[in-house]
Amino acid sequence: MTFNNKSNTITGIGLAVLAAVIWSGNFIIARSISPIVPPVTLAFLRWFFATVIIAPIAWNKFQQEKQIIWQHKGYFILTSFMGFTCYNVFLYIAGHYTTAINLALIGSVAAPIFAVIIAKIIFKEHVPLQRVIGLALCIIGIITLIAQGSLQRLITFRFAIGDLWSLLGALTFAIYNNLTKYKPKGVSDLGFLFTGFTFGTSMLVPFVIAEHIIIPTSIPFNVTVVSNVAYLSIGCSVLSYLFWNRSIHLIGPSRTVLFGNLIPIFSTIEAVVLLGEQFTSIHIISGMIVLIGLVIANITPPKKTLTN
Repeated sequence: MTFNNKSNTITGIGLAVLAAVIWSGNFIIARSISPIVPPVTLAFLRWFFATVIIAPIAWNKFQQEKQIIWQHKGYFILTSFMGFTCYNVFLYIAGHYTTAINLALIGSVAAPIFAVIIAKIIFKEHVPLQRVIGLALCIIGIITLIAQGSLQRLITFRFAIGDLWSLLGALTFAIYNNLTKYKPKGVSDLGFLFTGFTFGTSMLVPFVIAEHIIIPTSIPFNVTVVSNVAYLSIGCSVLSYLFWNRSIHLIGPSRTVLFGNLIPIFSTIEAVVLLGEQFTSIHIISGMIVLIGLVIANITPPKKTLTN
C-alpha cells in the first residue's frame, strides 16, 4: 500500500466515523419530533434549509459544473430521489410507529447488507472475503444489542409497521451509496450536494402539499422545532453528507456503509449521557463486536507480487 493510499484510507475512515456520530442524532429527532411535525414536512424543512445554507458556498461550483450536471440529469434525479427525497421521508414515517432504538438498529443492520448485495449483483463490485466477515461480525454485534443477550428476546422480536418503513429507508440509502460512487467526472462534492439538495427538495413539494391536504397540521415554531430542524439541516445534511460522500470516494461505498453500524453505538452513548438511560455490559460487548468487524472489514490484504 502506498503512503497516498494509506492516507486516503485513514481520511475516509475518519470522515465516515464523524458522519456516523452526527447522524446518530437523526434517529432520536425522528422519534421525538414526530408528534409535532409530519414526516414529509420535516424532510422538506430539513432539505430546504440545507439547500439555503449550502447555496452561498456551492453556487460558483454549480455554475461551473451545471453543463455536466445537466448532461447527467437522469443520474442526479435518481440519486437525489433515493438519498434525499425517499430515505428521510421513510425514516420519519417510521418514527411515528417505532422507537428511536429500533430506527437506528434496523437501519444500521439492513443498509450495509443491502449495499454489499447491490454492489455485488448490480454493479459487479468485487467484495473481498474479509469485508464479508467484517460485515457478518457487525450484524452479530447489532443483533446482540437487539437481543440484549437474551435468546428468548431475539426469538420473540417482531417487525412492526415502523420497522418495515425503516427497512425501506435502509434500502434507498444503500442504493444512494452505490450510485454516489459513479458521480460524473468534473462534478465536485459541493456541486453534487447542492444539486442533490435542490432536486431532492423540489421532488418533495407535491408530497408536502398532499400531506397538508390529507393531514392539516399547525407546526409550532418554538425552540424545540427550530433547534431540531437546524441540527438536521446543518449537521445531518450539509456536514454529514459532505463527510460521507468524500469517504465513499476515498474507500468505496460497500466499505463506507459499514461505518453505519456505529450509529446505534453512538445513539446508545447519547441516550446514556443525554437521557440517563442504563448502560449495561451488553452495550460494551455488542460495541466491541461491531468495532472488531469494522477493523476486519477495512484490512487491506497485501497485493501479490510476481517474481521471475
